[in-house]
Amino acid sequence: MEKEEGRVEGHKDDAKYAKYLIKEFNLWSLFIQENQSYLGRCVIWCKRAKALDLTDATEEEQKELFEVIKIAKDALTKAFNPDWFNYAFLGNETAHLHCHLIPRYKRTIQIQNVNFEDKNWGHNYITDPNFIISEELLQDLKNKIKQHII
Repeated sequence: MEKEEGRVEGHKDDAKYAKYLIKEFNLWSLFIQENQSYLGRCVIWCKRAKALDLTDATEEEQKELFEVIKIAKDALTKAFNPDWFNYAFLGNETAHLHCHLIPRYKRTIQIQNVNFEDKNWGHNYITDPNFIISEELLQDLKNKIKQHII
């Protein structure tokens, strides 16, 4: 059976994430994170089933991961011009190998009358679970990133 496009294998809500897909790579998929309390936040998801930890990544996955991070970082820089990036491999809620790519900003950015403010600039990031944007704006942000992907 073929894998459905944008399916996040191993995630409890895998079919839901197809609409957040930015780009499929050979071994990884790049998605925009639903919570945009950090403008442009993305998730890089390992396609291999049962990939649990960064140390489980094969040499091929490691190599491509760094390529995907660079491509995503370049696209985010062109799209939103962040001042810094954080990278997190947590697995606390979803035990599968994935990377959170979190752009950081010294300044507030306004898009479609929504203020994106990094309230914790200069410190560890803290996701605001109450920061909710419209699906339309989320898709616009995704497309803005996508247009800068090679």
